[in-house]
Amino acid sequence: MSRKEVPRAGLLKAARAGKITNAQGALAMQLSVRQFQRVKVRFAAEGAGGLRHRLRGRPSPRRLPADVRTRAAELLQQTYAGLNDCHVTEKLQEVEGLPLSRSSVRRLRRALGLPPKRRRRARPGRIRRTPEAQTGALVQLDASPFAWLEDRGPALALHGAIDDATGTGLALVFRPTEDLHGYGTLLQQLCTTYGLPLALCGDRLGVFVRNDPHWTLEEELRGTQDPTHFGCILQELGIGYIAAHSPQAKGRIERFWQTLQDRLVSELRLRGISTADAANAFLPAFLADLNPRFARAPADAVAAWRPAPRDLAAVLSCRYTRTVARDNTVRLGPRWVQLPRRCSYAGRRVELRECLDGRLLVFTDGACVAAQPAPAADFVLRPRRGPSSDRRQRLRAAQRRVAQGGRYPPTSPNPIPSPRTRAVATARKPSSTHPWRHAFPYSTSNRGMTFSRNS
Repeated sequence: MSRKEVPRAGLLKAARAGKITNAQGALAMQLSVRQFQRVKVRFAAEGAGGLRHRLRGRPSPRRLPADVRTRAAELLQQTYAGLNDCHVTEKLQEVEGLPLSRSSVRRLRRALGLPPKRRRRARPGRIRRTPEAQTGALVQLDASPFAWLEDRGPALALHGAIDDATGTGLALVFRPTEDLHGYGTLLQQLCTTYGLPLALCGDRLGVFVRNDPHWTLEEELRGTQDPTHFGCILQELGIGYIAAHSPQAKGRIERFWQTLQDRLVSELRLRGISTADAANAFLPAFLADLNPRFARAPADAVAAWRPAPRDLAAVLSCRYTRTVARDNTVRLGPRWVQLPRRCSYAGRRVELRECLDGRLLVFTDGACVAAQPAPAADFVLRPRRGPSSDRRQRLRAAQRRVAQGGRYPPTSPNPIPSPRTRAVATARKPSSTHPWRHAFPYSTSNRGMTFSRNS
């Protein structure tokens, strides 16, 4: 019996003995007088066992049908093995047409002895940062190297961007590694689809910020270091950058990776995707299905997106300062651009841009004067070393040599002479009539010497 039913036996015994009335017993048991009389008759006939509720032990009329329960158990163990409770509930409802709730799936999983996907832990006590009020005010971006294709394909790095105000996944792109080309493609998708955000937030990766301690004289006079190639792009677009010093500072996109590493991996597996191109082609449909489930409304309905410039493709590029050769060409590594011959640019300093699509653009006085189409092969934008970086590397090498004790390595105090050295040491000395033995060299007028005679 339950705790509610145990005290009733004493009240019923007192009512049968005439110590209390039926009205008093009904008031104490919170029953009507008529119901109290029925319970008293059942107690007299069956004893304490008659006080148990009549529905106890009977199957619920709202229980799952046996065929639905069997079908769900098969899917949990085979097709949807490894999916979490919420994800597998959505699949059972949308794909299989089984009307199951998350709690029912969780009870069924426990009954089958299947462990949970992740251990549930109590949230630590922290003070959360208030999200931005407007969409596009702050966008968090990062990359996650992971076995997204499991053992069916290569390991890839997923570059992603998420809106801070709504938690909406804005753009995703797969790359073999985390690199400048991936973030440039991500920024191109973001600006083309939504517009320019006010600020970006990411980690202190060398693609975003300068992490080296070297400062040139111009940088010291200016008070800031020259930005990276990605930093130059953000400066021209008018986008700020916030460098996070810990993963918790950009926690929204870190939690976004947890969701994608769970759901996206399962979706790729269900569709049998095994190549990077096919995975990139699936990402827009995945985001269109994911965002309505997890995105929330912003505090301010007015968006902060700004229109992207018309020359966005020229802005998304690496910039280099080069000197035009005498044949009116500019070279960047193995590639070169022929400038128009209507005027000579020889000796002039121009800005050479290598775009995300592989084109080379030459700018002088703020105008594009020449262009070269993209190479036929697949192009990957990588930063190239410029003259300033060469000087920086030479300076670092010189500093290392000074720290190690000079340009040449130190020698031992008593070196062992080689056989050639001993042979030179034992050679005969110059004769007394040798020119080196003369007190005064020959006249410089008839010998063409470049040194003066001592007076």
